[in-house]
Amino acid sequence: MKFLRDTWLVFQRQMQLLLRNPVWVAVGIIQPLFYLLLFAPLMKQALSVGGPMTDERAYQIFVPGMLVMVALFSAFSGFGIIAELRAGVIERNRVTPVSRVALLLGRSLRDVVQLLFQAALVTLLAVPFGLRVAIGDALLAYLLIGLMTLLLSSTGYALGLTLRSEDAMAPMLNTVIQPIMLLAGIFLPLTYAPEWLKNIANVNPFKWATDAVRALFAGNPGDDAVWQALAILTPLTVLALVISSRTFAKSVR
Repeated sequence: MKFLRDTWLVFQRQMQLLLRNPVWVAVGIIQPLFYLLLFAPLMKQALSVGGPMTDERAYQIFVPGMLVMVALFSAFSGFGIIAELRAGVIERNRVTPVSRVALLLGRSLRDVVQLLFQAALVTLLAVPFGLRVAIGDALLAYLLIGLMTLLLSSTGYALGLTLRSEDAMAPMLNTVIQPIMLLAGIFLPLTYAPEWLKNIANVNPFKWATDAVRALFAGNPGDDAVWQALAILTPLTVLALVISSRTFAKSVR
């Protein structure tokens, strides 16, 4: 019970800090809107090589990829923990009786709520452009996106606490995230990719997540990609939380 209470207290505090800075709300609206207005029309033309592409189908392919891309960026949460280290926030945490694991989990859950808000917003903004998705399918897709965010956010915090420098963390994340995005088929599905590229992409867990979210937005919750993504992401998320919690605990001893 103490662990749950501590997690809730940290989560509440982090949400208060987030809501005091409304910039993220504006960015969460404007950035996805740019993609929907300026990139999605090109996507429709690119996908039409295999036959006529309707607006609904084009956005059922594009929007899930964009949501996975936003989830991948949650790995950059580690920059925030570096700022807290520099400001002495982590140092002050050492004298509190709050669970060390709760200090991490509360922050990561804040990132999940922020990302899910942005995901719902992107979905709603895409409806006027032709997107159609059942509510139940969308909620299951958000569950997958939430798992990805929890996985990447906790990993980002662990990296931030380990590296303790934005100059070291920025190039590392850019080097890792870029091939992950390309091999996940975020912007364009890997349907027409050469076999060697497909084989490499199959090692990328976020490729399976992208396929699963696309299947759900297409109205196919029974697709094999859905349970495969859940089976892959769930243990990875648990593993990331365990490793990150230990890293966080060592940092605030």
